[in-house]
Amino acid sequence: MKKINKGTVFLTAMVTIAISLLAAFGLHYGILNIKGVRDIRFGTDIRGGVEAIFSPKDLNRKPTASELEATRTVLETRLDAKNILDREITVDKNNGEVILRFPWKSGQTDFNPRKAISELGETALLTFRDPQGNILVEGKNVKSAMAELDQQTNEYVVKLEFDSAGATAFENATAKLVGQQMGIYMDQTLISNPKVNQRISGGSAVITGMETMDNARELASKINSGSLPFSIESKNYSIISPSLGSGTLKVMLMAGLFAFILVCLFMLLYYRLPGLVAWFGLALQLAIQLLLLSIPQITLTLPGIAGVILSIGMGVDANVIISERIKEEIRSGKSIPAAIDLGYHRAFSAVFDGNITAAIVAIVLMALGSGAMLSFGYTLLSGVLLNFLSGVLSSKLMITSLSKYPALQKPFLYGGKSR
Repeated sequence: MKKINKGTVFLTAMVTIAISLLAAFGLHYGILNIKGVRDIRFGTDIRGGVEAIFSPKDLNRKPTASELEATRTVLETRLDAKNILDREITVDKNNGEVILRFPWKSGQTDFNPRKAISELGETALLTFRDPQGNILVEGKNVKSAMAELDQQTNEYVVKLEFDSAGATAFENATAKLVGQQMGIYMDQTLISNPKVNQRISGGSAVITGMETMDNARELASKINSGSLPFSIESKNYSIISPSLGSGTLKVMLMAGLFAFILVCLFMLLYYRLPGLVAWFGLALQLAIQLLLLSIPQITLTLPGIAGVILSIGMGVDANVIISERIKEEIRSGKSIPAAIDLGYHRAFSAVFDGNITAAIVAIVLMALGSGAMLSFGYTLLSGVLLNFLSGVLSSKLMITSLSKYPALQKPFLYGGKSR
């Protein structure tokens, strides 16, 4: 930290203020379209949404249970691609329908259900493409995809069966792509990218490289979903009112702002200069966390807000641990620069341990959870990672820079006693 000078604190403060303003108001200028906090997509529990009933289009028979599950997989894939984490999909096998509930798009003011549904699209298109993106085989030519265990190699694979047109197209495609990748896409989302080892004829193919049977089944389900013998449409839809009430968001925001101000005042009065630095660290963490929600349009639900609050609380905890360490070093007779350096060094292990355990929990929730649980895991994980950036790095830069000023080298300003 020898390179830190007196001006570092002002540079860090300016960056924090700039990012905070960007998070608050966004940036819409020319080709730049950075969404701010007002453009966050909130879940159905906070803002409400749409309930749509999807049914087969131009089908003269009742869809089978496997076809309905394939339709569900298509919708799940599209929702994942759009970062719509708060959703509920139900298969009605008796009526041959799929019921979907999802939140309004950010910025939507007319609350038009038909317009909201059009965001998802109504048909699934599975394609096999070359590395340049050219379509070689379409999903309609896939008769079936099945996950199985190859008895010879003892590997999990997905076995594909094509119709006559698909067999010819697939044989021609593999002949051109030997040694290259053939991408399998659901709409514009790449779901698998196997390597072509040889020319394949006969209308059958095998995709290798599956780590588990569940992985193989998931890929097979997605391929089957793209080869549905019918398209789907939504004729019935309705508006969902927010389960928490229309004024809940405003109340939560006011309560959160009030609590944030109280925490900052406590840090300032009790820890003085380190407390002031903590203001900027927490503001930077919150601003970046909001941008990580608004820019990719991750759905923010009530559990997601809980994740933000919990990560902010861990940020406060990190600053408290560091400030207490600095006070202890000052009381032991260390100089201000030495106390700051040792305080951060000795507090790091405690801060790291607390955050890494929370990060592991968040990763598990994101890997195994779905819907609102993903929102909670995402906000918690992003907040935990930002604790190291704002709670450790930026705050150390600022307080080390401030300690360069002779007028700010009094122990009282760092929570110690006046000498």
